[in-house]
Amino acid sequence: MNEDLKRKIENYIQKMPSLPTSVVKVLEVCNNPRTSPADLNYVISLDPVLTGRVLNLINSAYYSLTQQVTTLVRAIIMLGLNTVKNLALSTAVLENLMSKSSAGGINMEDFWRHSLGVGVASKILAKNRGINSKWLEEYFTAGLLHDIGKIPLNTVTPESYAITIRAASAKQIPLIKAEDMLLGMNHCICGEQIVKAWKLQGPIGDAIIYHHAGAGYSGPNRDLLYNVALANYAVQQSKIGFAGDSCPEIDPETWDILKVKPGIAQSLVNMVTGEIEKAQVFLKL
Repeated sequence: MNEDLKRKIENYIQKMPSLPTSVVKVLEVCNNPRTSPADLNYVISLDPVLTGRVLNLINSAYYSLTQQVTTLVRAIIMLGLNTVKNLALSTAVLENLMSKSSAGGINMEDFWRHSLGVGVASKILAKNRGINSKWLEEYFTAGLLHDIGKIPLNTVTPESYAITIRAASAKQIPLIKAEDMLLGMNHCICGEQIVKAWKLQGPIGDAIIYHHAGAGYSGPNRDLLYNVALANYAVQQSKIGFAGDSCPEIDPETWDILKVKPGIAQSLVNMVTGEIEKAQVFLKL
């Protein structure tokens, strides 16, 4: 591993703003199986900015609700604890990372469009596979945030990262392999550092760390990992946005694990195209 780059990445992540206290508390209360809508409502209501963002999302075209939701507790009852938790988490993470983005090997506007596409594709795929509706937003959030480990690499060493991306394309290899070869570390390792710094352990954290390593994963979120990996593959293949990977690979076991046919990748692309514009609201909060 490149020890000098490792120290620079660690220093960069340590200086990143922490997640708001209200969001940390949201994650804590939602990990308690006895948490009620009233508990979550109380925690979020202490942060007027977070409350406004969550209500803005709920009343956006992304959800297409027939009636406007004017109170947070109503939103929690309608959409469920897990959905509102993930909306709060998504907005907080995006605020921190989008404010830190800079030009480098990856154009960040293209990066976030790719990330949004993967989030939308992951949610659509999960829904079509019959995943319980209360978990669908978790699949979206995992897809949306899966590549955040690329941001430190793109910011701390922009010229080297640009060279790495070009080398991956020229050699026709996945970006993560080029990262290991030329940088001595990869975006999943960087993502793991962010997960630890922000205490994102769980399904979202596992997606960030293991979305390229599902075969060696033995935790409880295997279905979500492979779901996100397939969504990522489909979006990369269709060139919705760009996160630096011109030659994506997919684990051959994906189709059996998710119980889907290879043709689902193209079907996903067709469905994502119509939904991604609605989801743009996440990037405008």
